Amino acid sequence: MKLRRLLAACTALVLLGSIPVANASAAPRFFHYVALGDSYTSAPFVPLPDLLSLGCVRSYNNYPKLLAAALHVRLTDVSCGGADTTNMTQPQSTVLGTAAPQFNALTPDTDLVTLGIGGNDFGVFGSIIDTCPGLRASDPTGAPCKAHFTVDGVDTLRAKIAQTQTRIAVVVQGIKARSPKAKILLIGYPKIAPEHGTCPSVLPFADGDYTYLYSIEQALNAAVSNAAAAGGATYVDTFGPSTGHDACAPDGQAWIQGKDINLLRAFNYHPRYEGEAGMAALTYKTLTGAPATVTAAEQSAWAARARTLAKQAAASPQAVQASLNRVRTSAQR
Repeated sequence: MKLRRLLAACTALVLLGSIPVANASAAPRFFHYVALGDSYTSAPFVPLPDLLSLGCVRSYNNYPKLLAAALHVRLTDVSCGGADTTNMTQPQSTVLGTAAPQFNALTPDTDLVTLGIGGNDFGVFGSIIDTCPGLRASDPTGAPCKAHFTVDGVDTLRAKIAQTQTRIAVVVQGIKARSPKAKILLIGYPKIAPEHGTCPSVLPFADGDYTYLYSIEQALNAAVSNAAAAGGATYVDTFGPSTGHDACAPDGQAWIQGKDINLLRAFNYHPRYEGEAGMAALTYKTLTGAPATVTAAEQSAWAARARTLAKQAAASPQAVQASLNRVRTSAQR
């Protein structure tokens, strides 16, 4: 048993960075982990692609797989790009067929569940990405995106997020009904835009809309957190700890890809490997009771690993092209 725990601790150190061995040995024991979620969980274009995931564009280095390796637990990963809360109980159409309801993976013996969902509900994320960059030219120093989504004094996106919170709370209850013994963690969304400053070549929003995008993501994470609290689940904050790692951050520090797809790093507006490793590490630390912070050593290790994975992806162009074919018809979160 001691040897097994030592091996698990070493695995955690390799995959997640400089997590103290003491925390690794203190990790609770799980046997069957199910990962549910959208494309911030599935991680499209994060090397290397899982070609068997079909239209769900899952990566072999998304946060569920990194977390499962660190915990030494059996994983069933059914996360799927483009999923929203309805796809927990209903099939999801993808570019390569139909994905089964994600709840089908839950069983009575499932003892760990992570859920990363909400950004696609009512088209909130897609509406921002599809609309806001095109409005920058009309008022580059203003906030035309915020004005667009404010109708009769009501922020329509915030109103949709309020409805999303209710949906997520229902999902939590559905997990508990199917897997009553499971530890349930709701994973928040890391920062896309910085709280201060702009980088229009990376995030093509009007200057004033950076604050708006930031506030909308804050509201979305608050909805996820509130739903977790209401259902007795645990919220994993990735928003606060990802400060300094938004899309505007320098290469090697950024967790989020900007407006351009990078076939060797990530889909646009989605987490890079560094972001997936960060989410895995923060989830691991939540489980072990370690401080939910990101160290410079961890970030450096993740950046080095991302460079290695990019080289591996470059050496496997067929796999990268196959992954591209799975997502070329639409942007998925």
